[in-house]
Amino acid sequence: MTADVTHVPATHERPSATAGALAGTGQLIRLALRRDRIVLPVWALVIAFLAASGASAYEALYPDPAERAGLTASVAANPSFAIMFGPAYDLQTAGGFTAWRFGTIAALLTSLIAAFTVTRHTRQEEDTGRQELLSAAVVGRYAPLTAGVATAGLFSVVTGVLLTAMIAGVGADVTGSVAFGAAVALCGLVFTGVAAVTAQLAEYSRTANTLAGSTFGVLFLLRAAGDTSEAEWLSWLSPVGWVHRVRAFAENEWWVLALPAATTLVLCAVAYALLPKRDVGMSLIPGRPGRATATPGLRTSLALSWRLHRGALIGWIVGFAVMGMLFGTLASGVSDIMGDSAEMKQMLQQMGGARGIEDAFLSSITGMIAMIGSMYAVQATLRMRYEETALRVEPLLTTGVGRLRWLGGHLLFVLAGTAAVLTVCAALLGVGYGLSSGDVGGEWPRVFGATLAQLPAMWVVAGAAVLLFGLVPRATVAAWALAAAFVLISMFGPILDLPQAVLNVSPFTHVPQLPHAEFTATPLLWLTATAAALVAVGVTSLRRRDIG
Repeated sequence: MTADVTHVPATHERPSATAGALAGTGQLIRLALRRDRIVLPVWALVIAFLAASGASAYEALYPDPAERAGLTASVAANPSFAIMFGPAYDLQTAGGFTAWRFGTIAALLTSLIAAFTVTRHTRQEEDTGRQELLSAAVVGRYAPLTAGVATAGLFSVVTGVLLTAMIAGVGADVTGSVAFGAAVALCGLVFTGVAAVTAQLAEYSRTANTLAGSTFGVLFLLRAAGDTSEAEWLSWLSPVGWVHRVRAFAENEWWVLALPAATTLVLCAVAYALLPKRDVGMSLIPGRPGRATATPGLRTSLALSWRLHRGALIGWIVGFAVMGMLFGTLASGVSDIMGDSAEMKQMLQQMGGARGIEDAFLSSITGMIAMIGSMYAVQATLRMRYEETALRVEPLLTTGVGRLRWLGGHLLFVLAGTAAVLTVCAALLGVGYGLSSGDVGGEWPRVFGATLAQLPAMWVVAGAAVLLFGLVPRATVAAWALAAAFVLISMFGPILDLPQAVLNVSPFTHVPQLPHAEFTATPLLWLTATAAALVAVGVTSLRRRDIG
């Protein structure tokens, strides 16, 4: 006897190919936002606060039309200002001054952070093998890329909104504020698309970031060439140039915003078209196959460290060489763009006249250079952690290379590399200032020494990163947050009138403000000792913990 079984057809519908390819996107976006819940909001606030602080200081610096006309004439007469900050369309208002002075730096920070965010949530996940595990479960092929683009895009938009709100909040024209915020946000979106493409092309996350950063550098130079020559059309080829071509607070050319918007869509479309053409963990530009045996110059741990660090180190040195020359050239003309108000005259007298204001500018520039340069130290330290998590350190140690020997090779490039970056910048800062002031022999040693005085503070940042790597390896990435905290305290602590105890947390607040202030060796010795102690604790901790 058999049972009569009635088969009921299944009512489930297979999800569409598009839905399957995007499966898990929402969860990945929430995960990305959780991972970056501190870093991205802090950077958005820093960018907006920088621009708003410039707008709020404008009225005090240039209180009447005559001084603003003098500012306009001085800026127009010095091509270095156009190279560094872009064209000035309206220096008669606080908003126009802000768009000129902070447009490029806001675009730079927003674009690079957006690009690095995309890489962090796409190519870096493939480097570590996590994406392959997720792809084997419920995550669609396009979900990680969509999550990375969405997170970086949200950061860019929020940064633009904060820029608009904070600049308008200090009294700038609302319409111009919206135009400026939108221009910066869209520049960030363009480089979100750039990073989405480089993540498909590059084999590793650091290569993808290098390609995205190099793209910004090339486009910045393209904009600078267009703004300082008769070939103005070159500036129209650069998204960095579009930020200025919007002419925020002047004509407010809204149609220009269509250029970065369209470029973003095209770049994202290209990234999505390239994605299925490669396997997870692979790239469209494959790495060169390795040699069967190492070359004679690659048979020591030190040589291997050089191979791993050389790309980043050379890039930083070249970038800081350009920065030093530009800022050195600008310094000699900074007194010309200061207003003639009673407050400014009094400040000039207190600083020792034009020479005093130039020295004050140089001291602030050397501090800024050191803060930016300390990021190299963090990046170089994180390279050690990257090698460890990629499981390349343990096999190396089995070949007879001791931990101290391996670590020493990397520390050489963390500490000496930081010194090399600063030294090159200091040399060219002195050359630029000496040439523009007409006294290279007299000014170069003074400016060179003032810049090198920042090195102990940079080493403290490096030491803190090494300490985290040795003691709490999983928290090594927190070195970025620590470096950012030092920068925020140094830049905004005096403005916000923070207690001295808080200001003392940053190593940069202990460096004598040379060449404006008198040289004092004691704080530099203490900073060097602190850096040495941090490195020593980090090295000792690494010797006692497991690798991997």
